[in-house]
Amino acid sequence: MVVMNEFCILFDLAMAVIFFLIGLYFYKSDGKAANLLTGYNMKSIEERKKYDEKEMCKDYGKRMMLWAIPFLAGAVIDIGFPGKGMLIAWVIWIVMFVLLLIERHRREG
Repeated sequence: MVVMNEFCILFDLAMAVIFFLIGLYFYKSDGKAANLLTGYNMKSIEERKKYDEKEMCKDYGKRMMLWAIPFLAGAVIDIGFPGKGMLIAWVIWIVMFVLLLIERHRREG
């Protein structure tokens, strides 16, 4: 049981660090990380000129850094209730991700 508790806490913390660091990279990339965005990297040069890459990367960077918060909360919850925090974190993250996809579809559609 202790191993499961430690795994859940470490997994949540690792996910939080990963999301935070990737978000920080996007935020500070000065628009250079735009090519890493799915779909954007497949647009033609003419289509890319319609977008402010610097602002787009800052927006996605902020969003990814926010995605770290559910996993930090999950790690705290896992201290008392192993596995429950990780489940809650993933559910919240999936909701946040779906909301991003809906917003992106509205903007680009």
